[in-house]
Amino acid sequence: MAADRYNIHSQLEHLQSKYVGTGHADITKFEWLVNQHRDSFASYMGRPNLLEFFAVAENESKARVKFSFLQKMLQPCGAPPEKDEDD
Repeated sequence: MAADRYNIHSQLEHLQSKYVGTGHADITKFEWLVNQHRDSFASYMGRPNLLEFFAVAENESKARVKFSFLQKMLQPCGAPPEKDEDD
């Protein structure tokens, strides 16, 4: 039982070190939201039918919508919050 728990914990740590979007114990709420938004935009751009849906809904070309999503991926949640001096 304890060995299973250790094995699961080590697998989780391995995933968190390998993939940025999986988070870690010290991730902030802002970082988590940025990862979620970027993953969503990447998913939208990777699915042509969904990209076409957004293009029709916004009355824009697919290339313009894709460009817009790429721009939004830079800072999807706005500027990062200021860090405290104590940390």
